[in-house]
Amino acid sequence: MEISEILKIAVPAAEERGCKVLDAKGDDDNNFEIILSKESAPVDLADCEAVHRAILAAYDRDIEDYSLTVGSEGISAEEADAALATED
Repeated sequence: MEISEILKIAVPAAEERGCKVLDAKGDDDNNFEIILSKESAPVDLADCEAVHRAILAAYDRDIEDYSLTVGSEGISAEEADAALATED
């Protein structure tokens, strides 16, 4: 997978929440990190979840074999992952 493929889903999903993708990284092992920002208010967990879920809906983890973290300037990747894990 390429980060450009992930961004095709992440950018519109972020825009639906009033956010923009501030940064996006991916490596050769299909580990992806998306960082969101929002001008009108802080990015909250619901914003990160919405983008995360949009990408999960578009790409099957069992087939694509990737990991994904969506965070913000105010929420570290570890905090976002921990919050999502407690909701499942």
